[in-house]
Amino acid sequence: MSQRCWTLSPSDFAGLWEECPRCFYLKVARGLPRPEPGQAGAAARVAEQMKVSCDGRRTEQIAPEMPAGVFEIGERRVESEPLDVHLPDAVQRCLVRGTHDAVVRLDDGGYALADVAIDGRPAADLAAAPGRRLLACAWALEHPAPGAPALGPVTRLGLLLFAPEKFARDAAGGGALSGGVSWLEIRRDDSRLFGFLAEALSALERPEAPGGAALCPWCVYRDASRRTGL
Repeated sequence: MSQRCWTLSPSDFAGLWEECPRCFYLKVARGLPRPEPGQAGAAARVAEQMKVSCDGRRTEQIAPEMPAGVFEIGERRVESEPLDVHLPDAVQRCLVRGTHDAVVRLDDGGYALADVAIDGRPAADLAAAPGRRLLACAWALEHPAPGAPALGPVTRLGLLLFAPEKFARDAAGGGALSGGVSWLEIRRDDSRLFGFLAEALSALERPEAPGGAALCPWCVYRDASRRTGL
């Protein structure tokens, strides 16, 4: 068993790994993160406002197909105890550390973890990457590090999807974006989480970074700077 214990952020499971495994490696293994954008994108701001509007409301008021319960919106620290991940020729260790802010206290006991997606694509195309993040948060909340917040059991996971359809302008000069809201259930399957962790930890244990995604602008920029000597 390796003596190293990697610290992994659930948010990187859903975004950075999906966008570019090389950038994921450089951030986690070499301490070289991408620069943070100066402002959150429009979709992120809409998602944040959706969460604010859900706080304290019953789920059926938002999306009827959601499991019955009440939204509790607010940033929660998420940190797991160290966990062993079995690879074909080794056992690697990691812990999950980050935050989560959209929880539903279910009427039948337990909790659901939700995420918000702003997109017009078919729902099935949106679930994989956020699903990894939600699985990691669920595991961490049920298996917290000493002193870290605990929450459980987490029995349901899902995406609250907003598909923008119409923009309307009012007489006062303001505007409103409207569209359909739906719930996409994500199956709680911890084997998927451990399968992903095995893949990610295998990459992190390599002496060199894996290849970058073909259209990753940060990798293109880094490679261009090396070629030009800047």
